[in-house]
Amino acid sequence: MQTELLIHNANQIALNFAAFPREEAIAGVADHIRKFWERRMRRQLVEYTAAGGAGLHELVLEAVGRLQ
Repeated sequence: MQTELLIHNANQIALNFAAFPREEAIAGVADHIRKFWERRMRRQLVEYTAAGGAGLHELVLEAVGRLQ
């Protein structure tokens, strides 16, 4: 998947959970990515985050740590 699309999709998920309490939002983002993203997409997101994760919403950055 193109990096820009990956960032956009992950950030859209984060925006959907942004109104929830912080811990619930992070868990929700992680759970959604775990359930609905292909392994290849999850791996690409983890690698992108490890390289700095520029442009990713803070909830995504926190959620990725729970995917590993």
